[in-house]
Amino acid sequence: MSDRPVRRLSRPVPQSRHEVWEDLRSVARPDSRFHQRFSEFIPDFDGSGAAIDRLLDALGAPAGRHVFVTPDNSLVELRRRLIAAGASVVVASYNLARGFLHLPPRSVPRGQALFAAWLDGLEHFGRPLDLAGMSALGRFDWVITGASAVASSGVRFGRGHGYFDLEWRLFGELGLVDEATPIAAVVHDTQLLEQPLMASADDVPVDLILTPTRTLCVARTEPRPRRIDWTRIEDTQLESMPPLRELRRALGLD
Repeated sequence: MSDRPVRRLSRPVPQSRHEVWEDLRSVARPDSRFHQRFSEFIPDFDGSGAAIDRLLDALGAPAGRHVFVTPDNSLVELRRRLIAAGASVVVASYNLARGFLHLPPRSVPRGQALFAAWLDGLEHFGRPLDLAGMSALGRFDWVITGASAVASSGVRFGRGHGYFDLEWRLFGELGLVDEATPIAAVVHDTQLLEQPLMASADDVPVDLILTPTRTLCVARTEPRPRRIDWTRIEDTQLESMPPLRELRRALGLD
């Protein structure tokens, strides 16, 4: 994938996601379904291949790794490279509506890695995972996410729905992640906020930020959350996200 030249435009903290989204319009690649409605998806962007080069340089060879990757458009090329390299890849379905999908090593035919990396291809090649199946696969080596924006302190902003924070907590409940599990965020330089932000109790800070021009290592000082606060889970979330219902039953909370 070729990358057009990118502008180095990391910026102060915006007042709202909409300010970041306005800057993104000049570098974002429209989605086939959502065009540039960034409240619905996290877009791919000019230079994402260079950011992914930086990610793999920082984390090492993906062969043999067990990796969770969010379904963001900005990570299609990463998913392609992981699949082609023989990594074990777990991806959340869009909005967690159908739980998680697993692409085992070497399960995608040669030449089909790019199709398998797209959401429609994931649905075709991916194997549905219940929580028992996910637990059987073992701990994640890496967790990789996109973002609407991320601060230099590692605090990230998604689309505003909290899916990644929920996924991390769910993995924590299953013992699949802990403080040593590296979390990396891949973003465009326009999505990098230079002013550090303090993480709230709800935030899951990242360890590594990759843009087309920069690699930032974040020195975390506070532990990440690892448990779901069920008092804050709404009935609509339980209805729309099967993994939450499955975990709640497994914990004997129903």
